[in-house]
Amino acid sequence: MRMNFGCRFSFSLPAPTPMILLLNVHYSRASDLERPDLLVVDPAIPVEAFRDPFGNWGNRILAPAGTVTISTDGVIRDSGSPDPINEDALQMPVEQLPSEVLTYLLPSRYCESDLLSDFAWQTFGHTPLGWQRIQAVCDYVHNQILFGYEHSRPTRTALETHQERVGVCRDFTHLAITLCRGLNIPARYCTGYISDVGQGVVDAPMDFAAWMEVFLGGRWWVFDPRNNDLRFGRVLIARGRDAADVPMAHSFGHHELTGFSVWIDEVPNSSSSC
Repeated sequence: MRMNFGCRFSFSLPAPTPMILLLNVHYSRASDLERPDLLVVDPAIPVEAFRDPFGNWGNRILAPAGTVTISTDGVIRDSGSPDPINEDALQMPVEQLPSEVLTYLLPSRYCESDLLSDFAWQTFGHTPLGWQRIQAVCDYVHNQILFGYEHSRPTRTALETHQERVGVCRDFTHLAITLCRGLNIPARYCTGYISDVGQGVVDAPMDFAAWMEVFLGGRWWVFDPRNNDLRFGRVLIARGRDAADVPMAHSFGHHELTGFSVWIDEVPNSSSSC
């Protein structure tokens, strides 16, 4: 299937302000782009592209004072298949893990796995190793945390989510990642788009989504504790240890967000004429 996707941010800035933007589709999906999601800044200013330490594509700008609008819009081809499942994927002992995944076992800014490790073992230590243990974590988080945009707080950590029992998708993801790491399972934070394909009528406005990838059986697998069901049309933007590594827009100065919209919709296949 084909999907049109993109976003638009508007900011009010009292002074020229440096900004980092992670809004472009991840390089692993670059070959699927039918129309690249080029970054557009209004008013037009220089944009510097870079790769961050996790391999994500980012952009730097010096936004001028006043109103600044940042947008992307692209078309991507997708298989239309749901997230892959392999219930036979096994957890690897820590001593056998590749060195490059070890960082995803450690505590990070929003994922205090050292503080929740005892709880994780008490709650999930009896579950079968591997896929079933991860699914038990996702089931727990999905059922215990109340979702609501009114509960959003950018500084909420996994421990606070566990205590407060409310949050948005990033909070669900941080808590699930933290519990996995506490169980010696590498887990990393992902952000991007998830379409509503196959979900029927959805009244809620579209937003960016957060989910996690867990290392089992020698590769990474997608798990989504917020939705905890089969999803179609998942488009990755960035990966990191937690949300602190992959802010969609980070400003080095005061700003006011005055407009925000996100879209991802299935579009008909192109027709060709002879």
